[in-house]
Amino acid sequence: MILDIFFPNRCIHCNRIIEANLLVCNLCFEQIHFTYYHYFEDNFVKEKCKLLFPIENAFALMQFEKENLSRKIIHELKYKSRENVGKILADWTTERLDFKNEKPDLLVSVPLHPKKLKERGYNQLHLFTETLSNFYKIPFSHDLIKRNHYSKAQALKDKKHRIETENIFSITQKISGKHILLIDDVFTTGNTLSTVAWEILKAGNNKVSVLVMAMDE
Repeated sequence: MILDIFFPNRCIHCNRIIEANLLVCNLCFEQIHFTYYHYFEDNFVKEKCKLLFPIENAFALMQFEKENLSRKIIHELKYKSRENVGKILADWTTERLDFKNEKPDLLVSVPLHPKKLKERGYNQLHLFTETLSNFYKIPFSHDLIKRNHYSKAQALKDKKHRIETENIFSITQKISGKHILLIDDVFTTGNTLSTVAWEILKAGNNKVSVLVMAMDE
């Protein structure tokens, strides 16, 4: 296409010209710090979640260190209007995550407040979740959880505000006896995931597992 000639897709890290469906070049891909966590085994995400709520299993795709490439990837997804990054991250996830014969019943993404959704134009978790749903043949819901209050991004909050527990989420429909895989972008303090998880657990005899794009250690 003409646009590809005059405005070629470039690696977000080194600026090399790359294929239109890629995010980084092969050389920079090697610099991404994948976690190599196993979903069914104890790992750093699961241990952190255990301190906050009852959890079954957990998985994080990448490490979210201060200056590493995964941080740049997440920022491209959330703040640079590159919703397609969600599909790329989902493809990387499917190459590394095996549910075996114990798939969750439902994939649930953490919601944005309608005001934030309007500002951003999309929820950065939706395409990611839908791609996983299609690959693993697990249904998803983007509206099981409702965010009741508008708040600024976790990355822009100071530590005091991030650890405050607010009742900002609610369940929109009756659900019981389900194993929910709760999906978010970055695990920081775990406060957001904990708040959502407790709403799911209180709603009925449910179980919760967690999947995040990146883990901030």
